[in-house]
Amino acid sequence: MPETTPPYKVNATRSYGANVVLFGRIYDEAYERALDISRETGSILVHPFDDPYVIAGQGTIGVEIATNLRDADYVLVPVGGGGLISGIGIAVKKLLGSKVKVVAVEPKNAPKYYEARNSGKPITVTVKPSIADGVITKSVGELTYRVMSEVVDDVVLVDEDSIAQAMFLLMERSKLVAEGAGALPLAALLSGYLSGYGKNVVAVISGGNADLTTIYRVILKGLSAGGRVAKLSVLLEDVPGSLHRALSVLAKYRCNIIEIRHERIGLEIPSGYALVDIVFEVPDKEILEKVRNELKAQGALLG
Repeated sequence: MPETTPPYKVNATRSYGANVVLFGRIYDEAYERALDISRETGSILVHPFDDPYVIAGQGTIGVEIATNLRDADYVLVPVGGGGLISGIGIAVKKLLGSKVKVVAVEPKNAPKYYEARNSGKPITVTVKPSIADGVITKSVGELTYRVMSEVVDDVVLVDEDSIAQAMFLLMERSKLVAEGAGALPLAALLSGYLSGYGKNVVAVISGGNADLTTIYRVILKGLSAGGRVAKLSVLLEDVPGSLHRALSVLAKYRCNIIEIRHERIGLEIPSGYALVDIVFEVPDKEILEKVRNELKAQGALLG
């Protein structure tokens, strides 16, 4: 690993109480605030990824992989600033040799290493909101870029739907709650990366800091993608009994209503009618098609 001087100063003459400061929407904003606090108070600043000791600590994961999975062909690792993959890459390359391919995985909404790799140097990119907010940084580190240039063999970008699908699959199949950033390697595999290669693949699932609101949205999206939760829009006469007839179709097939929303105002809604959005649980994918056909026969189904 390239030698470097730790990017912080130590002030041993003053003592400060422990405080947690939440600041900014992405890492870069929080880091700038941390720099300000360090300068204002003389506190020690430990960089979260561009630090040789942090990288070495994260490298212990690579040691575990090399010790327990010696037949690994690929190791897929999430990338934010690059500290995690730098440490893991150093360890597995040292212990298992070049036969192991180390692959960086990033969200398409923050392709900082992908662009740096193409440019031959760290660059600042414009980032967009992502469910993988733990890796949303504008640039990788100077030190981590140099390390990654030596140990990373490939980089993969994944979209938001793949990340959500990976989070959902981990919860349902493995009973494992992973944040979006931690689920990136599985998202890459679900997107088709290495499909059909017949290789031994290690996906590093790192991070479980997902808030309940995000988990709720991921679950609904996953159930919807799997045809287990559906949403239909029906246009009904705004008279007693119209909604009952539509809901009777769902009850006939044992669909459970989650939410109903009426809309009567809108140029696209004829006078004397109501647009009704129905969200419901579906026992089986085939049943959804039967429900749709019967509502169409009633002349009510829109989409």
